[in-house]
Amino acid sequence: MHGPDAVDYLNRMLSNDVPAEGSADALLLTAKARVIAPLLVWRRGVEDVLLLMEPELGEVVRAQLRRMRFAAKCEIGPEEHVSTIILGEGDGIQNRDYGQPAVEVLDADVEVTIDDDELERLRIEAATPRYGREIDDRVLPAEAGLDERAISFSKGCYPGQEPVARQHFRGKVNRKLRVLEIDGDVPEPETPVVHEGKDVGRVTSAVQGLALAYVRVAVPEDAALEVGGRAARLKSSTATLTDSPRP
Repeated sequence: MHGPDAVDYLNRMLSNDVPAEGSADALLLTAKARVIAPLLVWRRGVEDVLLLMEPELGEVVRAQLRRMRFAAKCEIGPEEHVSTIILGEGDGIQNRDYGQPAVEVLDADVEVTIDDDELERLRIEAATPRYGREIDDRVLPAEAGLDERAISFSKGCYPGQEPVARQHFRGKVNRKLRVLEIDGDVPEPETPVVHEGKDVGRVTSAVQGLALAYVRVAVPEDAALEVGGRAARLKSSTATLTDSPRP
């Protein structure tokens, strides 16, 4: 997006403010606070902002932003890039998905030194939700932990702000995205999480020994769980990587 009203318009549409420089996580929400798309917002210039998202969301996001634009003076168009994650400090767009310093570089000729499975393990260990896995129209932002990284509770109005704020200040969620340690084979997505014979959650992503799952908050931290006949347990919560400009 670029133009004299690009930043102002995005600040009225997204759950987090466009940063003065660098990048920030944000959400495009429905009026009922269901997630249309999680976004990495990169401020490329005074009137130039790049929204990075999963490829299948590009047209959805563009259509939503164009439909709501009205008189805002900005252009909304697609760009396609090859994105590479580089772990560690360096030049690039800061990425907060893997529980350690990382940057995202676009269209760079970079030698691959870590495979997709290893990167997926880091994402799961960091409890980072992914669209199409942990994020869909069944999920509220707070259930996925997105309120901690992609929502400002001090900014102006945006679609979905009222239910998001009401849940944050007055309510509570019944389930949260958690990391599980699982014995045995890798479970499939949607495999139930069972505690004392009752379904208390569902798996969303998994690698050998670890899974992400939505689990009811009433389940004790030391509970003995079962996932598809495999013994499982909640992994102890650890601090997640945070950095300005997140709220």
